[in-house]
Parts: sequence; structure tokens; C-alpha cells
Amino acid sequence: MASSLVFRLHDRSPELLREVLLERGWEEYDERKQEEDDWNLYWRSSAFHSSEYHNLLPWQRLNHHPKTFGITRKDCLARNLRRMRTTFGSSLYDFSPTAFNLPNDYTRFLAEYDKLRLYRGHPVYWICKPVDLSRGRGIFIFEGIKDLVYDCPMIVQRYISNPLLISGYKFDLRIYVCVKSFHPLTVYIHQEGLVRFATEKYNLSSLQNLYSHLTNTSINRFGPFYKTQKGRVGQGCKWTMSKFRHFLHSLDINELLLWQRINNIITLTLLTIASSVPSCPNCLELFGFDILVDIKFKPWLLEVNYSPALTLDCQADNLVKKGLISDLIDLMNYTSIDRLRDRAYQKHKHLCFSNEITEGEKEGFRGSAFCLLLVNQHLAELVSAFLLGPVLHGLGMLWLGPSSAIFWVDAWSSLCGSQKPERIQVGGSTAQTGKDIPPVRVGNFIRTFPFNAATLKASQHKLDVKKITQELQQLTGLLASGQSHDRLCKGDKDTDDDDCFDSLLWGPKDPPLLSQFLMNLE
Repeated sequence: MASSLVFRLHDRSPELLREVLLERGWEEYDERKQEEDDWNLYWRSSAFHSSEYHNLLPWQRLNHHPKTFGITRKDCLARNLRRMRTTFGSSLYDFSPTAFNLPNDYTRFLAEYDKLRLYRGHPVYWICKPVDLSRGRGIFIFEGIKDLVYDCPMIVQRYISNPLLISGYKFDLRIYVCVKSFHPLTVYIHQEGLVRFATEKYNLSSLQNLYSHLTNTSINRFGPFYKTQKGRVGQGCKWTMSKFRHFLHSLDINELLLWQRINNIITLTLLTIASSVPSCPNCLELFGFDILVDIKFKPWLLEVNYSPALTLDCQADNLVKKGLISDLIDLMNYTSIDRLRDRAYQKHKHLCFSNEITEGEKEGFRGSAFCLLLVNQHLAELVSAFLLGPVLHGLGMLWLGPSSAIFWVDAWSSLCGSQKPERIQVGGSTAQTGKDIPPVRVGNFIRTFPFNAATLKASQHKLDVKKITQELQQLTGLLASGQSHDRLCKGDKDTDDDDCFDSLLWGPKDPPLLSQFLMNLE
């Protein structure tokens, strides 16, 4: 009988995650009964230590990529967006108001503050946030400079004072984004998400009323009107994204264009750090992007959340988060071979699996013949497990730590006469080819990048940010104008793939294939 997959939870990990994994037949790691590396998934809300990435074994996954603080810390996000705005233009990176990191940028902020007061005929409002706090803690809104008082590093930026309202209440969108890989960049966005409401009507004359201006559930669930009926909003302070789609249907707007602009914000934000995040194929990351839509239906990035909350506070949470976690597990691509960790991890031993695995487990080996070669200990110690482990896993091999390495010799394909799989160079990128295209959909996760052959090519090896931004602008322009163009389906003429690289347009209830949508425009 095949072993169960094993999950390991750090302190403060969400209870819902444990519930979903147990329902799927997983077992929880017990350090008193199991070997130190006898687990498949290690989940924690905080960051992993660098040593934990270096010591990963092929059957193991972590729920964080290394060094993503470049977008999840408010001050780092502001610096990176400013850098990209300088490099690629303010018209492209126009989805976040210019931000100032205090106290370092105080002089620059004061100059901007004075300029806007002098030349604008109406009040200008500002929002100030601690750089490393979450859940709305320490945030305040002000108009006059005399009200800017702080005692820790803060970020201050223009307050978006014309938000789209529902029954008079401000809201934002919590979009769940999974980065499957940064090398090459592979992004999925979940179809379900949350709409988070303030619990008192929006009012610029009461800037100190956080229940009117902030949408954080951790604040509004303690508000005096949390449980009362609030027009179309109803009780509480959350909707599902499905309910928001229904609301959009009642408006005369280009819904696809709105969703694509949100998609653009997510991709362009991830591009700010994609080249600097170390490659770690056995990791994935769930981000929570907070998006505000203004009265002109322009989406704005508020912040990017590291380890977005997976607690259940209301019915909307129940409808969204359980399916979100289940789909996230499916994106991790566990196979039958990953269940063999307890039998495979035997240091200093020659292994033979041919008499131990079931027919179902053989499927996980993808036809690899059971030919083993033990590399001597001295050689293995010269190669970092961080570099070699993921590479061997990609080749259908097993890395057994610094003491030894076992190479699976892929002989089955030669026996069957089929073509051998693409091999990944040690230390190189895990670039996708036309024969290794990530699925367009996994559960309710929709692949949003790469979205055509040109962006697939631009994400291989060295990331071509300029080309990617051009493709994003072109697709957005077509959605805005309703005109089709073959390049979005076929990409550049020198693209190696003869077949059309297709994708789904994320956002609508039933996401259309990009190719079919463009054909309908003709």
C-alpha cells in the first residue's frame, strides 16, 4: 500500500490548511515518530531560513519562495515600483500613487505636498502606513501636514479619494495569486477572491473614522455596524468575487478590460522582483494582492500581502478559502514517487525499488527504468544540494543529501522508442519549452502568465521585461478597442512553437480562451 503524503506545519499555521490536507488523505508530521526529512510539504506563515532552501529534497515543497520581501514590505514595494516607473515609464506603472518612505524621503514628500497644495483647486489627502505592519494597524489619513506625526518607519502616499462605492460603502478586492515559479515566471490567479467592505459610509469629512476608510476585516468586524444590514452590502463586511461579478453585470462597463487591467497590475508588480528571486523549483507562493477600483473603474494596487490570512471569519471565507487551499495543493504537482520519501531516504545504502512499488506508483516514475548509480560521497559534497537537488528532480532523479546522490537513468523512453525529455543544465534556469507548457487551469487557478507564445519565449532564460510589457499593452489595447490581432495568438514569427500557445482570460465567470475571444472580435 502506498504511503501517505506528509505535511508539516509551523506555529501559527492556519487550521483550515490542516483540515483540508487531512480530508485529502495526508498525514501530519510527528517529529517523535518520523525522520527529520520525512515530509512532503512544510508550511509556515513566516519566512524560511536560507538553510531550509539549501537542504530541500526532491519530494519536499515549501510554501514560500526566498526573498519576495521586495513586494510584500511596503517600503520595498515603493522603491521597486519607483525604479520600474523610471525605467519603463510612468504611463505603464501608473497603478500605484507615488509613495515616500519616511523619514528618508521626507524632503521629497514635502516638496510634492507643497506643489499639490499650490496647483490643485481641491483638497489633497494622504495615507500613512507603517512599513512592516499588517491588518490595518497604525494606519491614518490626513490632509494637513500638521497631522503627519509618526515614531517609526512609515510610507506615505496620495490617498485615492474617489473610490467606487457600493451603497455608499468603500471596498477593495483581495486577489489570490500563486507564483508557481520565478524562473521561468509562471503565475496563476484564482477565480474566487474576496470583496472587503468598510462598515460605515464613506465620508471625507471624518478622516479619523477608520470604519469609513479602511476595509481590513480585522478592524471592521469590531465596528458598531458590522452585523447590521448595509444596503446592497448586507450584513458583515465581505462578499465573494462571484457576487462582485454579479454586481458588475448590472453596470454598463467593459468587464474584461477591468479584469485585464487588474491582471496587468499583478504581472507588472511581480516583474519588479522576478529577476532577483533565487530559483527554487520546489517552492511556490500564495500572495494576497489588494486592489481598489475608483469611480472611473481604474484599478489601483494598495499592497501585496505575504501569507494572506486563511482564517474563517464569515460565510464568504468558507466559500472561498477551502477551495483555494485545495487548488493550491493541486498546483504543487505531487506524484506517486513523492510518497516514497520514507523508503527512498536511506543514506549510504544502495536502493532497489522494483520489488517495492505498486503499479500506481510506477506511473509517478514516468517510465524511468530502475537503473541506479551511486555517486561517491566526496563528489556529492562538492555540489550544493540547493543547486543539484531541484535539477535532479527535474530530470527524474533523486538527490539524497550531501552524503550521496542517486541518479535515475531514464532508459524506458529508449526502450519504447519515444523521445527523451528535455534536460536541465546544472545551475541554469528551468526554462520551459513548447513541450513543457504549464496547464491553462488547475481547479479555479487560471494561468495568467505566460499568456501567449511571445511571453513564453520572453520568460525563458533571461527575463525580457520590455517584450513582456509590450505584449501586455497590446492585449489591453485590443480588449479596450475590440479589435483582434494574430500576434497575440501566434507570437513572433521566430517563435519555435508552430502551435498556438493558448490561455484563458482571467476574471469572468466562464473565462474564454484567448484565441477564441480574438477570433470573435474579427
